[in-house]
Amino acid sequence: MTGTVGKSGTVGRNGLPRTQVPKAFDQDAGSYDRLVGANPGYHEHLAKSAERLRLPGLGDGLRLLDIGCGTGASTAALLKAAPHAQIIAADASAEMLAVARSKKWPSNVTFVHSRVEELQENGVEGPFDAILAAYLIRNVDDPDKELSSLLALLKPGSSIAFHEYSVKDSLRTRAVWSLVCWAIIIPLGYAATRDFTLYKHLWRSVTSFDGVREFSRRLQRAGFTSLDVETMTGWQNGIVHTFLGARPEETARPEETA
Repeated sequence: MTGTVGKSGTVGRNGLPRTQVPKAFDQDAGSYDRLVGANPGYHEHLAKSAERLRLPGLGDGLRLLDIGCGTGASTAALLKAAPHAQIIAADASAEMLAVARSKKWPSNVTFVHSRVEELQENGVEGPFDAILAAYLIRNVDDPDKELSSLLALLKPGSSIAFHEYSVKDSLRTRAVWSLVCWAIIIPLGYAATRDFTLYKHLWRSVTSFDGVREFSRRLQRAGFTSLDVETMTGWQNGIVHTFLGARPEETARPEETA
């Protein structure tokens, strides 16, 4: 696999071991919504990524997965794009999930406490008509393995949207990201929680994550097709992206078409 994850699963010098990421989110779950709410465009951009899945009929008859749902912001985005779909939202952080569950949801939304690699063990099985994965892949231990797992959860021909930071390809976006982190995000995170851990991890996990071209190649190697990348507006232009892909349509074997 490409990228900068070390043998221990640690993201860079100031990042967390991958196994400790859910615990860090657990510790800061209570203040998380307030902090991301101060980020201009945060919710609008999640909604844009969900919208880019182009789900038909307001989701009527569709079964969707929101993986890495956190406190439910991405779930709300998916629900806005497909209000009639059956939505399963899963996250590895029990405390983040508790915040999500405390909100008011319609009966077609179900929350499950699970890591990506343990979905089946926790009763979540495919196939899904679409998947939204927001801020997920840079926080898993083996991105290639998880991408393969997500591909297998899709119906043939169905789409996935990865809503993710990627700044490695551009000196300008790396500089903007670091400036925003050290001038705003990390100080605000510390003021709210008296702990730098999660927010320094956020900074480092983004700077060490794949560039746009690198992640697109990673998706292609995992077997996704119909690849496309779109970015956002505002200060996150060129920083936050929607990476779109699809599971290939199944082709009939020669004996089936004879």
